[in-house]
Amino acid sequence: MMYKLSNKYQDKKFMDKIMGPNPMKLTEELLMDHRIPEGAVVCDLGSGKGVTSVFMASEYGFTVYALDLWSDPAENQAFFDQFECRDRLIAVKGDANDLPFERNFFDAMVSVDSYNYFGRDPNFLDQKLMDFVKPGGLIYIAIPGMKKDVHHNPPKELLLSWTEDQLDYIHDGDYWKSMVEKSQKAELISIGEMQSFQEVWDDWLQMDNPYAVEDRKAFQAGGGKYLNFISIVLRKR
Repeated sequence: MMYKLSNKYQDKKFMDKIMGPNPMKLTEELLMDHRIPEGAVVCDLGSGKGVTSVFMASEYGFTVYALDLWSDPAENQAFFDQFECRDRLIAVKGDANDLPFERNFFDAMVSVDSYNYFGRDPNFLDQKLMDFVKPGGLIYIAIPGMKKDVHHNPPKELLLSWTEDQLDYIHDGDYWKSMVEKSQKAELISIGEMQSFQEVWDDWLQMDNPYAVEDRKAFQAGGGKYLNFISIVLRKR
């Protein structure tokens, strides 16, 4: 991919705030040929420090509610206030399992490199998420995955950076397909392996972030051959 949009967001101001594989590039690939209407109200679900929220507000014209449980909303809002699109960026502290919004509030939700932390419950979509999306609304998910399941015999390369418990947050496409297809309120539009894997990980692994330094161990040993990123697109019935 050329990353014509996200390559504008590779300076220190943005890269110092990333918390994993380059989320702007993942978002650009995820939203290629997207169907979210112009001027949509979008939830950035698990927004971290808000770089994907700025990216979506600036490049796609969305009004973005940046929801995250662990980041400081005041710090995120101060970051947002630096940009021309600041009036379309709202930082919210909240739990994906207890969303602080009205029913049918969002035209769409986008979740980049976070859904695997809260979406592994087969009831999550129907009980916790879909009621906050308008009928016909869309959900776009980019999620770290495995090319095929190796939990029965975790490769030693992956165990250099992650424990077996931590690897339980990472699953293959078949796992995620079976998970989202259990929903009665969401229709699966597409699921597949993303192209961005190598580039987004390369961007992350060169950072001085201590988590990036720890992740290097697995990749330097060849652990990347077991992993991928998975895109999922859903529509509310």
